[in-house]
Amino acid sequence: MDTTMNALATAPRETGHAARLRIRAGQFRKPTAGMAPGYVQANLAILPKALAADFHRFCHLNPKPCPLLAASEPGDPRLPALGADLDIRTDIPRYRVWRHGELVDEVTDLKGVWRDDLVSFALGCSFSFEEALIENGLELRHQTCDSNVPMYRTNIACAPAGPFHGPMVVSMRPFRAADAIRAIQVTSRFPSVHGAPVHLGMPGQIGITDIAKPDYGDAVPVRDDEFPVFWACGVTPQSVIATVKPEFSITHAPGYMLVTDQLNARLAVF
Repeated sequence: MDTTMNALATAPRETGHAARLRIRAGQFRKPTAGMAPGYVQANLAILPKALAADFHRFCHLNPKPCPLLAASEPGDPRLPALGADLDIRTDIPRYRVWRHGELVDEVTDLKGVWRDDLVSFALGCSFSFEEALIENGLELRHQTCDSNVPMYRTNIACAPAGPFHGPMVVSMRPFRAADAIRAIQVTSRFPSVHGAPVHLGMPGQIGITDIAKPDYGDAVPVRDDEFPVFWACGVTPQSVIATVKPEFSITHAPGYMLVTDQLNARLAVF
């Protein structure tokens, strides 16, 4: 038993590059929470070039839900700042295709829908700060339940930019009071992946009517001695797309992220 445990403890962790290769080969089609520990994961929004400047400004005005990590050149599927061999068309387990604000398809690669005018935006993801929460001994209920993190549309309005406007989406993790305080301290160190929570307790105050019915992801139990803690979420662009209704756009499926070569440790500001 000791020999087995020692072998597991010394086994090399999967890199972001190795995770992408598995996804690209069709060997991994699940939510990416906990995949390639230590490596930054990113949300995705892909829009036509005609809308790219306004969306870039929208991200600048809304850094909590849309912390911009990288943007591509039009028609270029690469994001060199996030991975030397990264191909945005194949390296996410599940994508969503939108037309006029309506979800029309979910696909496992973008080869059949890619266009030369598309610009990719990679946005910071809370999966990155979850590693720091775990290192501080905090339980993440969705990982305990082997499910996707619950996410909710709120009544918190994003700052508009050009045609882009709409409500913020938040992700939720339940904690006891002392653990919630520690979670706030830990995540405040990571502003490029949503940073500190935007709300805690009383979900009705931000427009959430039923905590057991998330708009995205899966419900998780909130115990009697816990209260929900809410972070701004990179699924917000999907809520905005449904509001703005661009003629064509692509996002990741919630929870199915882009695994990069950047290290979470380098995102901490203190």
